Amino acid sequence: MEPNPPNERTVRLNKLHQLSQMGIDSYPARAKSDMTLKNLLEKFEEFVKSKKTITVCGRVISKRLHGKSAFAHIKDGSASFQIYAKLDLIGEDKYNLFKKMIDVGDFLQITGTLFRTRTEEETILVEDLKLLSKALLPLPEKWHGLVDEDKRIRYRYLDMLMDSEVKERFIIRAKITSTIRNYLDSLGYIEVETPILQRLYGGAFAKPFETHHNAMDMKLYLRIATELYLKRVIIGGIDKVYEIGKDFRNEGIDRMHNPEFTMIEIYQAFADYYDMMDLTENLVKYIAEKTTGTLKINYQETTTELTKPFARISFWEIIEKRTGRNFRDSTRDQLIAYLEDQHIEYDPKASNYVLVDEIFKERVERALIEPTFIIDYPLELSPLAKRKSGTKSIVERFEFFWYGFEIANAFTELNDPIDQRARFEEQMKLRAKGNLEAQVMDEDFLTAIEHGMPPTAGMGMGIDRIVMILTNSYSLKDVILFPLQRPLK
Repeated sequence: MEPNPPNERTVRLNKLHQLSQMGIDSYPARAKSDMTLKNLLEKFEEFVKSKKTITVCGRVISKRLHGKSAFAHIKDGSASFQIYAKLDLIGEDKYNLFKKMIDVGDFLQITGTLFRTRTEEETILVEDLKLLSKALLPLPEKWHGLVDEDKRIRYRYLDMLMDSEVKERFIIRAKITSTIRNYLDSLGYIEVETPILQRLYGGAFAKPFETHHNAMDMKLYLRIATELYLKRVIIGGIDKVYEIGKDFRNEGIDRMHNPEFTMIEIYQAFADYYDMMDLTENLVKYIAEKTTGTLKINYQETTTELTKPFARISFWEIIEKRTGRNFRDSTRDQLIAYLEDQHIEYDPKASNYVLVDEIFKERVERALIEPTFIIDYPLELSPLAKRKSGTKSIVERFEFFWYGFEIANAFTELNDPIDQRARFEEQMKLRAKGNLEAQVMDEDFLTAIEHGMPPTAGMGMGIDRIVMILTNSYSLKDVILFPLQRPLK
């Protein structure tokens, strides 16, 4: 079904014109409703006995004419309900209005009493009706809804309207977000807001979106992460802080990536990555149980149990376990030979550690179905993390994987300003060699940590990906209300 068949729209425009000539406002400013349709169903028996007259509102989703009477169903955000209109009860003018001018998709205000039909369906006997909003385009066909994937996303409002599971998915998403807030608030974390428009971007490996502020004649970037500003908040004396918000990365779109996505970042002073692992595990279990009512989670026909402790294994150990190879001291030629032998795509200009990371992504990440913490990453892959005590090349970092993709990333944060400057300088060298996703030098952030930053742990978690799992959705596009799409030609 095309969303705007011209013939149907023309018919409805003609009706709109006729309604105007009849003195009927098709878009009145006021509507009256005594209760939702769900509440009406709950109080049905009570209202039948009392013969109470009630007024409710809803969208017409079906209509059946039977000569001098007609049945229809109206629907609001809570439920649907049958209505029954009779010519001899509401009069010729109102009945003809309902019969000839009201279409599926229109919004009505209905007043009447309640009864059960011979098929025992709860029904309103219409005593009065009022048009609240005239729909100029028809709804998708009732039994099939929107089948085409592109149309389902492009016309998400119709997809939600025709498929209650889609609407419920986004209600669950809202519950997940509020559950996260409730959990962290109960532990004394403070929610803050940091800039989306930034003079410098940082806190992740990503290409930014650029914009321009006219009044200040200044280039600005949409943030790629909230990390560096939240650390400033830690320096400012709020010891437990978090932010849930949008990040923007100028990257490709696929099942697991959208240029605009929702993250939560959490920072805690006087904590390390072990503390943050505990928090992450407890938070995931809390969200899952509060959302689904169980710690047994089924995603894409695979079930995982959250009752036992999440596995913890080091970056180098899991690679060796999955590939049978120890890549710690491999030469560049050996890494490239393996990548080519395994048909793994790579950037020839990438550093050796980035090449190892490509091996990890292709040979390890997809196999991490059970909830797993991969810990202790190479320093070169983690320029904002603190070195692991007693080592020079390992940092205190973990990534949390579940069902084969990354859910969260965390560090014991680097709070040594001298070390941080040296790492930024190394990142700038990588940028000079063409790596546009490398970190940029942020003098303002360096000034902040030179004023003293306490030992701190931080974690970033993808809200969209958690929602994917807990709603058993295959793609990010299924859990983002309005993901980015190309315009129609």
